[in-house]
Amino acid sequence: MSFTVAIVGRPNVGKSTLFNRLVGKKLALVDDTPGVTRDRRPGDAKLLDLKFIIIDTAGLEEAGPDTLEGRMRAQTEAAVAEADLTLFVVDAKFGLTPLDKTFGELLRRSGKPVVLVANKSEAKGSDGGFYDAYTLGLGEPVPISAEHGGGMLDLRDAIVEAIGEEVAFPEAEDVAETDIDLPPSLPGDGEDDEAEPEYDETKPLRVAIIGRPNAGKSTLINRFLGEDRLLTGPEAGITRDSISVEWEWRGRTIKMFDTAGMRKKARVQEKLEKLSVADALRSIRFAETVVIVFDATIPFEKQDLQLVDLVIREGRAAVLAFNKWDLVEDTQAVLADLREKTERLLPQARGIRAVPIAGQTGYGLDKLMQSIIDTDKVWNKRISTARLNRWLDGTQAQHPPPAVSGRRLKLKYMTQVKARPPAFMISCTRPESLPESYVRYLTNGLRADFDIPGVPIRIHFKASENPFEGRKRKR
Repeated sequence: MSFTVAIVGRPNVGKSTLFNRLVGKKLALVDDTPGVTRDRRPGDAKLLDLKFIIIDTAGLEEAGPDTLEGRMRAQTEAAVAEADLTLFVVDAKFGLTPLDKTFGELLRRSGKPVVLVANKSEAKGSDGGFYDAYTLGLGEPVPISAEHGGGMLDLRDAIVEAIGEEVAFPEAEDVAETDIDLPPSLPGDGEDDEAEPEYDETKPLRVAIIGRPNAGKSTLINRFLGEDRLLTGPEAGITRDSISVEWEWRGRTIKMFDTAGMRKKARVQEKLEKLSVADALRSIRFAETVVIVFDATIPFEKQDLQLVDLVIREGRAAVLAFNKWDLVEDTQAVLADLREKTERLLPQARGIRAVPIAGQTGYGLDKLMQSIIDTDKVWNKRISTARLNRWLDGTQAQHPPPAVSGRRLKLKYMTQVKARPPAFMISCTRPESLPESYVRYLTNGLRADFDIPGVPIRIHFKASENPFEGRKRKR
């Protein structure tokens, strides 16, 4: 990308709608409620022939630095300082307010290029607000409709004029044919079945951080980054959008998703909270490893267990993080109790890695990251067919499948059909009659014998073909 653009303005002028329009996706939450956006969210924007990084920000408000609104304003100011150009959005339909004039003055003094954008210009009676925007002293306003896509050509021309063509259109570097990174082949695509591919320690890793409200998710990510990148505070439910941040850990690119706290479904009534939870669920589906943050002072609430179960059902690799460990007094006794409860309350994720951490002080973060990497290795694990069938023969010899209706079931053949998470197919007779208890026996045996702790294991059963099926019996 050639340059960075920040979208600023008072609450409810259409900043997130414009952000979604420029990135071409509904990434940012949009609602009629003022102040929906709180953190700054980056995205890859495209406007006709322009490509740049766009940053959505919280609505500018006048408030003290210790208040939530004050901390939101600090995030917006950080985005303006980071950007090469600022889009100052005003509401042409509603007209100018004293807040618009105050922040227009601040932007004029910043010395950064500013493009004044008059949004909602398609509305009836918006001419008055459009002409009032001239009084801000930021040049000619660009009339647009972020919701309907009107005025995008004029906005493109205004951005190029403000930032300069040499910045807007940097010369493309010639890329040699050998420099192009080809996508890796998917597991099982033409590779030797007996080969067990090594884990790629260099590939980027997508990690989602989820948990109940006020469990310390944003504080944890800020500690990883070493800066106040995400909005935090004592108030519950500060995070609304799922914000992605990138950083490096021991030379490996990590993309982390901060998500909104998820309460019990019965308590989620407001439309905005429903949108936030839906955004968090989307982050879980796109992540590879999911860290479920527990509050160590009140762990294993029903909602915590439901979140772990959700991650396992989605097929993601899961790691538990017991946050606020610095508030625990008798650490040894509490740790032993947590380990016992983890094994007892989460049988579907036997062997799941659990790490005590403190997001405020940074305690345990390296151990947490190592647990994330180790769990991702298990999640990507592949086992050769020969080893699986030797294991299946030995397992059946030790504990044969039960007889159903006087006929014993036979497990004939086994292979791994996919990884991420590990999934296996077993060819057998009468798969519909195989008891659930024997399926659990096979799953636990795979975990123990092939070292697959804490990740979902899928076993599919397929009836073996009968070569004589359909033939008429000869007398």
